[in-house]
Amino acid sequence: MRIIDLSPTLSPATPVWPGDPALRLTHPASLARGDAFSLTELTMSAHTGAHVDAPAHYVRDGAGADVIPLETLVGPALVVDTGEADIISAGVLDGLAIPPGTTRLLFRTRNSARGLMVSPRFHTDFVAIDAAGARWLVQRGVRLVGMDYYSAAPYDALAPTHQILLRAGVVIVEGLNMMAVAPGGYEFICLPLKLKDADGAPARAILISP
Repeated sequence: MRIIDLSPTLSPATPVWPGDPALRLTHPASLARGDAFSLTELTMSAHTGAHVDAPAHYVRDGAGADVIPLETLVGPALVVDTGEADIISAGVLDGLAIPPGTTRLLFRTRNSARGLMVSPRFHTDFVAIDAAGARWLVQRGVRLVGMDYYSAAPYDALAPTHQILLRAGVVIVEGLNMMAVAPGGYEFICLPLKLKDADGAPARAILISP
């Protein structure tokens, strides 16, 4: 059994979405300073690093991260490589030979080939799913989508893709480091923090390969 960690390491150097609060780690108590224990305080957006988008992120009165069903977040998943595609459209999806009945679909795109998830700066020219691609996924019963950068939607067209997927109950997992992942079938486990009514939550995500 091989475990592949998809969650990038978080630090104050971690890039964040433009306008989001930077990740901060402070130490109110420290053994090195003579305190009886060490204590770390963490401040960051719920959409930093590997994270799950809840319906509340783009759907008014949508559900929060605390009620996303664990059954959707754990189970068999298919990793597909989109090659040199600049956008994940319905046409691109048609060409990926995704088996009927696939419910968890993780995309390894040019984002991974370019190493965007380990880049020290934020990129806006990432590969993502357009609105037609999102409708394709919903129509074929996909219940979870995983992306290898900070958004499932293009930087300049965020709302349509998110709304189509989230309104249909599709769970979106973003910020996955897929650089070391080959296409194929895996067991996927993604456990977001149980933040009440939150529009998203940081997560630890892994793949298990037999």
